[in-house]
Amino acid sequence: MDLAYSVYKCFTVITLNDLTYMFLFIMFLLSDKDNNFNTNATTNYISQINQTSNIMKIGQNSFSALNRNSSQVEKIIKINNKDNNFNTNATTNYISQINQTSNIMKIGQNSFSALNRNSSQVEKIIKINNFNLVTTTTSTTKAIQEKNKKYDLLPIIKKTDPLKGIPTKHIYEKGHLGFNQQNLCPLSSFNGLDPVILPQIKLFIFVTSAPSHFDARLAIRQTWGNYANRRDISVAYLLGQSRNSTIEDKLDNENELYGDLIRGNFIDSYNNLTLKTISMLEWLDKNCNNPLPKFILKTDDDMFINVPKLLLFIDKHSTEKKTIYGRLAKKWKPIRNKNSKYYVAPSQFSSTVFPHFTTGPAYLLSSDIVHDLYEKCLEETYLKLEDVFTTGIVSQKLNIKRVHVNEFLNRRIPFNPCNIRKAISVHMIKPNEQIDLWAKFLNNAKCK
Repeated sequence: MDLAYSVYKCFTVITLNDLTYMFLFIMFLLSDKDNNFNTNATTNYISQINQTSNIMKIGQNSFSALNRNSSQVEKIIKINNKDNNFNTNATTNYISQINQTSNIMKIGQNSFSALNRNSSQVEKIIKINNFNLVTTTTSTTKAIQEKNKKYDLLPIIKKTDPLKGIPTKHIYEKGHLGFNQQNLCPLSSFNGLDPVILPQIKLFIFVTSAPSHFDARLAIRQTWGNYANRRDISVAYLLGQSRNSTIEDKLDNENELYGDLIRGNFIDSYNNLTLKTISMLEWLDKNCNNPLPKFILKTDDDMFINVPKLLLFIDKHSTEKKTIYGRLAKKWKPIRNKNSKYYVAPSQFSSTVFPHFTTGPAYLLSSDIVHDLYEKCLEETYLKLEDVFTTGIVSQKLNIKRVHVNEFLNRRIPFNPCNIRKAISVHMIKPNEQIDLWAKFLNNAKCK
């Protein structure tokens, strides 16, 4: 009852009726759900307070009514504290302001004039708070809208279960973020811009990467990815999208600096690796087809690629058509254990053995298959095992040859100069190890 007694000191002459109005006014301040003060409603209320002067009387009887109403206010404060995270400190400060007026308030009609003055002050405070709150809300709304601009580009997640056997076209969201990568395919026309006449790209390397793998991409740029400086080679990093705004901002800065990121319309995850490969095919088919590069290498950001040896391989097979080269996997069986990361439901693939496929860490495609492979991927039942799906199931239906190449190791090997020079691709390389392998690759030591 400390609250009630403090208020009683200020308003000992107020009648029950008037006290009810006053505490309803406080209740109005406390219970505004949206924290937007309705100034017009407050002004009307103050007018009602002024109209009660003809019924105000002096007497101590109001104290008991004040106790009851103050008890109600305390309950209301507790409710608002629970439901609306109400700022109790602000309430305490306001009540303290009321208590400070007790030294100027007098018994009788004089208290009414003081109440009027305080009502006027409250009205001014409400107007100020209303202005500040609206301003803050407007600023906050603008900030949220800016943050959501990127997420507006994210596709709506479709309520489908790939394990039930869903055609890929019902899952895949076409298109890419609107970056200008004219430098990656200089022969192509981008958005009406005139193409730059340069030699046809011999090799386009797509490095599939996760949004957060900044160090891995930088290590590649500083080592074997440096071959992108050649006019007949392009290197791009293929990513999905992240729901982490900090990562998205860093990716914007990265692409502004290097201009080599290609972003598909899917959330980057293991289950969406197939979507990432399809996104690569779509980007080539739509943006790099005038003409297409002679060969496309799809690889991961934990790979070391011996680019000079790969170029020699391409020169020897430059006339080959409808072919995928890599480390061939034969007679692999789908895993039916639902607890496995690699589980394949019978509704996704019913046969007991997969078609031959080239393993995912690195494989080389002749460019003549890009369009047909992209279109056929969209028609087939989705499977998250991207190498099995793309280079196995879909390629077999298109009669695309899959050829085993020993130099595609796609595994980790001892780090010595001779091992690295003999291989086209080496797997499971950490960012700091890229630098070490690059130095050993450049070593002029003789090999047997």
